[in-house]
Amino acid sequence: MLHFFFTIFLLLSNSCFIYQTTSKSTIEPCSNSDTCSSLVGYTLYTDLKVSEVASLFQTDPISLLTTNAIDISYPDVENHILPAKLFLKVPVTCSCVDGIFKSAFVHYKTRPSDTLSLIADTVYGALVSADQIKEGNPTAVGSDPSVLNVGTNLWIPLPCTCFNGTDNNLPAIYMSYVVRPVDTLAGIAASYSTTLTDLMNVNALGSPAIKEGDILAIPLSACASSFPRFASDYALSVANGSYAITASHCVQCSCGPGSRNLYCMPASLAVSCSSMQCKNSNLMLGNVTVQQTGGGCNVTSCNYGGFVNGTIITTLSSSLQPRCPGLQQLPPLVVPPTSVGPDSMFAPAPSPSESGGAPMDGPHSSVVPASGSVIAFPPSGGPSGSASSAWSLNPLASFPIAILLYLCVKYVISLPL
Repeated sequence: MLHFFFTIFLLLSNSCFIYQTTSKSTIEPCSNSDTCSSLVGYTLYTDLKVSEVASLFQTDPISLLTTNAIDISYPDVENHILPAKLFLKVPVTCSCVDGIFKSAFVHYKTRPSDTLSLIADTVYGALVSADQIKEGNPTAVGSDPSVLNVGTNLWIPLPCTCFNGTDNNLPAIYMSYVVRPVDTLAGIAASYSTTLTDLMNVNALGSPAIKEGDILAIPLSACASSFPRFASDYALSVANGSYAITASHCVQCSCGPGSRNLYCMPASLAVSCSSMQCKNSNLMLGNVTVQQTGGGCNVTSCNYGGFVNGTIITTLSSSLQPRCPGLQQLPPLVVPPTSVGPDSMFAPAPSPSESGGAPMDGPHSSVVPASGSVIAFPPSGGPSGSASSAWSLNPLASFPIAILLYLCVKYVISLPL
């Protein structure tokens, strides 16, 4: 009888503590040396200069600004102070490390009073855990992780995903995002113009339930390049609504609103650059001429073809189109932020629907919805090995504990002595 009661107690304990699970993080296995451009969603923990944020992630300050469509022509922009709580999309290189995609080149030099928990939870905004930093730096971190020598160089294994640079067979860049208490999966989907089903598929979720601290991979619609493999900016991809700087800061490429066509032109910082004029024409990079004819519209454009051995490759293309194109739409630039407002900090409103549907007046998806049932499964080559909350799969989790205790005690009393 004691054995029976102890078994029931363990069962109840499991149901009581099923909520105490580790945060979910999307894991993408890999088996080669492939890399991709990815993003991490980062909220500043204090006021920081642009150059200081860039240093935390070993990224180019100008690339950080253009990724967030911030005007790089602003005077002394690299020393501009960004406000605490500002949300930024930070570009990082995603590499295959020990069979899993991670950021391979992000390092941090310890300062006085640093601890692994402080570095993980505060400095890097919970994108990584203290245990992950410790495991990634076995020789740099001693037996007591609370004691760190000042100036120790630590590798920060940030989570990232590639998924072949596509989402539903369309170009995409993936952003790692830390879930906040106000977030719902439907709200995140609406904020980033994707679908609830797609987010569930990408992150191998069995239900729309998410919790604070989960790290989601969010596919952002993108414009992909077709540069040759020998170009230094081969496979350049730009998230919709943002810019990328390339060719030694000489060329700026954008992915306009609602577009999937990469548009490149001379950057505002361009100095000492190679020629950007198309051969056999007077057109410069980004120039387009149109001529209406009886059979349609003759369109001639000077396009960017990649950066090869220090030379900007330009290509001249002509085509006959049914009608003349309008002006090139560019993502709107913003001045470097000095304060945090509703448009500067990502806080999607909770879904108004209990079923997790996106708001009817939210942005329309520019991504093809994934097919299949609502109970999503990871796509081919998708994430695996994720640690996810399992309470919704446990039938006892929704059964009142008091009733179970009552039935248990009643059964024990009814047993013959």
